[in-house]
Amino acid sequence: LDPTALNHFLRYRYTPAPRTIYSGLRKLAPGDCLVIEKGRCECKRWYRYEPKTKPDAMSDEEATDKLLELYRAAIKRHLISDVPIGLLLSGGMDSALLLALMNEVGNNWRTYTIGYGSSFKDDELEDAAGTARIYSSDHHQIEISQKIFQENLPKIVSSLEEPIASSSIVPMYFVCQRARQDVKVALIGQGPDELFGGYKRHLGVNYSAYWRGLPSVAQNLLAKTVLTFSHNEAFRRGANSLNEPDRLKRYQQVFSLLPKDQIDSLFQPGQLEPNAGDAVLEHWARLCPEMGGLDELNGFQLIELRSSLPDELLMYGDKLSMAHKLEGRVPYLDRELVEFVQTLPAKMKVRMAQRKWLHRQVCHSFLPKEITARKKRGFAVNVVDDWFKTEMSGKMDAFLRDDQSLLYQYLKPESVHRLLESHQSQKTDNHKILFSLVLFEQWLRLNLH
Repeated sequence: LDPTALNHFLRYRYTPAPRTIYSGLRKLAPGDCLVIEKGRCECKRWYRYEPKTKPDAMSDEEATDKLLELYRAAIKRHLISDVPIGLLLSGGMDSALLLALMNEVGNNWRTYTIGYGSSFKDDELEDAAGTARIYSSDHHQIEISQKIFQENLPKIVSSLEEPIASSSIVPMYFVCQRARQDVKVALIGQGPDELFGGYKRHLGVNYSAYWRGLPSVAQNLLAKTVLTFSHNEAFRRGANSLNEPDRLKRYQQVFSLLPKDQIDSLFQPGQLEPNAGDAVLEHWARLCPEMGGLDELNGFQLIELRSSLPDELLMYGDKLSMAHKLEGRVPYLDRELVEFVQTLPAKMKVRMAQRKWLHRQVCHSFLPKEITARKKRGFAVNVVDDWFKTEMSGKMDAFLRDDQSLLYQYLKPESVHRLLESHQSQKTDNHKILFSLVLFEQWLRLNLH
């Protein structure tokens, strides 16, 4: 096992390319290729698109029309197949727009949604069923329970090959399993959040320049207030990053579950090389030429598109769909579409604190209000988070309290116990790092024992 890669996994919930969790093994980074010729082996970059933000190139109406045109073209390309195709359907706008555009090409598409029953407020079975009725799809829904989650987590971890600690891995595994009973290809609505700034972190990154314009006294007071009183780990990460002058390090802190020193302090003495947690910056530094002509938000999103999106979200989507011999396709991440969006200024993505602004314009012009007015839910991953929190008093809690657990070959029991106790006493919300630790222990038991 590579301790530096483990450090990255605990910090980001995935292992950024070119490292893997295994010492001495590398994976090709997105846009890289491996050339083997006449006894020579060379890894080099072949994709070098350098986007330039064009602030006034298009009016709002022109940009909306262009984006819809690109969506339609991407859908047509991704529907080319000689085997049955379906759609993983959530209750939100992104997958609803995919289904609406698919209906321009054909009809009676098979759609699949996963949920956890009406007792959970974040369950989206009803919303997805409503979308399916509007567009007359052949709709199927799957419900899983906490018991199923607990029993199948080792199988899911095994399918990933190296640990990825997103709670979305659970619903993704089961919805792909059900879809494969009918189809061999499934479209997935991944992409608009990363392309158009759909996460809370994008608001912080976009408006961080205003923070840096405040007097230092005001900055220090506000940052101290957030770090002292907020239990929200996303707010705390954002506050840690605001005064960092180096662009890549600033982005790194936004991505990090915990500060560098806190992650490093988890490791047994002698496990880590100096500044192991910053090794990812060497890889990201290769992207600086592509980042030169971009504003703050677009620069941050470039790292997402070249690192967290392919190495985390698309990685587990591919592994878990292929575990069931299902091919997943992501029309929103079609190359021509992504390259166009990268030229859009931040105001086309985040406007008046509204995220995914331009994407929403297309949705509002194309979808009925019944769909566009709904609350965003995703694949109800909050339910999985809640299940994990309640299970932390059972078997998963025992993983971390048992000093004979395999992860303590690398990590200090007392440091992990402090994270657990702080979380259970509700002083801090540590469920993401604790979920990462449990998945790591599961992975060790499956692979190294």
